[in-house]
Amino acid sequence: MTQIATDTARKPGFSLFSKRKQVPGDFWGGLAAMLVALPAAIAFGVTVYAAIGPAYAAYGALAGIIGATVIGLVASTLGGTDRLISAPCAPAAAVLSAFAIELVSQGVSPGSIVLLLIMLGVLTGMVQMMLGFVGVGKLIKYIPYPVVSGYLSGVGLIIIGSQIPIFFGTAGGTRWWEALVSPWLWNWHSVAIGGATVLVAVAAPKVTQRVPGIILGIVAGLSTYFGLALQDPALWNVTGNPLVVGPLGATGEGYFASITGRWHEIGELRLGQIAGLFGSALTLAVLLSIDTLKTCVVLDQLTRSHHDSNRELIAQGIANVASSAVGGIPGAGTMGATLVSLNSGAATRATGVLEGLFALVAALILGSFIAWIPVAALAGILIVIGLRMIDKEPLRFVESRATVFDFAVVLAVVVVALTIGLIAASAVGVGMAIILFVREQIGGTVVRHKMYVNQMSSNWYRPEAEVRILDQKGDQAVIFELQGSLFFGNTQQLYADLEHEINTRSYIIIDMKRVQSVDVTAAHLLNQVRDAIQERGARLLLSNVRENLPNGHNLREFFEQTGLMDAGDDTVRFFPELDSAIAWVEDRILGEVEAEPVEEVPIQLHDMDLFAKHKDETLKELEARMQLRNYQPGEALYVRGAPGDELFWVRRGAIHIMAPLGAGRTRHIASFGRGDFFGGLAFLDSLPRSNDAIAHTATEVYVLSREQFNQIAEGHKKLAFNLVIAMARTLAMRLRHAEVELTMLQEY
Repeated sequence: MTQIATDTARKPGFSLFSKRKQVPGDFWGGLAAMLVALPAAIAFGVTVYAAIGPAYAAYGALAGIIGATVIGLVASTLGGTDRLISAPCAPAAAVLSAFAIELVSQGVSPGSIVLLLIMLGVLTGMVQMMLGFVGVGKLIKYIPYPVVSGYLSGVGLIIIGSQIPIFFGTAGGTRWWEALVSPWLWNWHSVAIGGATVLVAVAAPKVTQRVPGIILGIVAGLSTYFGLALQDPALWNVTGNPLVVGPLGATGEGYFASITGRWHEIGELRLGQIAGLFGSALTLAVLLSIDTLKTCVVLDQLTRSHHDSNRELIAQGIANVASSAVGGIPGAGTMGATLVSLNSGAATRATGVLEGLFALVAALILGSFIAWIPVAALAGILIVIGLRMIDKEPLRFVESRATVFDFAVVLAVVVVALTIGLIAASAVGVGMAIILFVREQIGGTVVRHKMYVNQMSSNWYRPEAEVRILDQKGDQAVIFELQGSLFFGNTQQLYADLEHEINTRSYIIIDMKRVQSVDVTAAHLLNQVRDAIQERGARLLLSNVRENLPNGHNLREFFEQTGLMDAGDDTVRFFPELDSAIAWVEDRILGEVEAEPVEEVPIQLHDMDLFAKHKDETLKELEARMQLRNYQPGEALYVRGAPGDELFWVRRGAIHIMAPLGAGRTRHIASFGRGDFFGGLAFLDSLPRSNDAIAHTATEVYVLSREQFNQIAEGHKKLAFNLVIAMARTLAMRLRHAEVELTMLQEY
């Protein structure tokens, strides 16, 4: 099995048998899978139909054979997973047998029970198809592990419980606990046959891996049966013998004739009876889907491939509809048979098709032999399968207080499955999953970072005097960066984190860039925050309020609908990004008032801080060596990789520095406005530009080339020296401020 085979099998137009070198592996993989899947399918079928009455055990065996054949052929042909083996499985047997037992207790006739079982299988397949069409396939695998573990363990225990009376050969209607404690009711022939089967099936894998343990177990059960028959001649009769499956009855007035007749009676079913099947069909569809997708995930890990979840669900649904329609039992992608086929050389989806064909051939050739299989041997095989389904890993959860609740979830699902049923267990599982989610959300905080404006400034580079003011007064504004989902489970913790700040700060900035969803309770909390700061004349600033959350909702529209925005009040303001909110607060702290935008007046050299202490004659000579350039919004002053041989001073307008992030993406990392200079780093180290400088508004700049700088330095050494020192000082100040911000970010 190679990755090349996997990739080839996925090419468009690939034929199941297009590569000759893959045929032997698929052949032996399909044969090995059949040897595992067919006996188990027969056992599952007998379990389901024997619940109707002992006379229906043969029908069950044939239903298992039909299921193994049809599901193997259809699911593998249409499915989205290479090498997956699909066949009747334990969850199907558990749900269907429990359903049949309930109908028997209600006094429903055996014929009607058979028809209802067929209808239940058909509805289950249709539900699976619907789940695949609506895209639920990718969501089922996100069901929490404790819930899935409880499901599987519950199904395993139900299978074991249903087989104990058959294993001991007690009379029909005997409860499993009654059979365990009543040795006088046991049929010792059954005990001997079942015991030999279990012993060999469990021990065989420790001795050899060439022959599946299930096959060796059935051989041991058959050998024990015929050994007992040497002492009891009555055991040589197959007809009417309760110890064996009995004649399959697949011709004449047999099984197929019975199923055809039942389908003609479908019009006699009441609508209420059919509607009553949907609950069981939904439960069974979810269980089979989980079983299938769990196997697909394991198969992906082993083969480094990738399955199509939704396509696989649709294929499984079609296969279950087809199987049930012709009298078979539904199934799923099975772990045991899949791993056996994989180890035997399976390479493509042809393996599953061959498994179905081999099952059909085996049934036709060995039909008479199958009639002699002891039901106690099948019960022993199912007990082994049930034991292997029980997940022992959650027992470790009781060792730690942090995982005790997870163990309680597993235990609750198992208990409900055993005492009430798998339908109720599915509801409990969903409820527990919600509780698990809420618990995890409550246990953590949605506040990712909390800082003040004197710890995290905007990308606007300001004069040194303004920076000192912001360092002193920046704690008037607090910044909260939130993350995750804001919902009723964590609003109290969020309010506790905000409470002190909303009572003391003049500006509350809440960044929602990493918020995934917001419910009404969280929106109400923000309304409370607004009301609390409104009384003090403070401001609430919300940044990155996206109009397209991951769940498809418009967060800005949601806040408007919940009353957070009031047209007559400016307490709450929205900003497109956090940097613009911080810059707005900085302007307020520095004393700038909100006013209508006016056209900027170009600043002169002598009005810039960098040249404030130089003579006018010197500045005139410097200005004469500079170029005056104008740029329109969006126009690049320089781009990454360009030579760094020019210095820029902004006369008017605004410049944004954009850093590359890869894959054609950039990020805004700095802004320069009227009176600022930029481009000094590349000018000093003579390396190419590392970022892009883009005009944000209509911009006018002074440009000094290195050549002109060197010329003016010859006649005005002090000016050149002071210019370099001023640039180095400004760059050092900016670097120091960036270092403080990085340190603050690492604290969280």
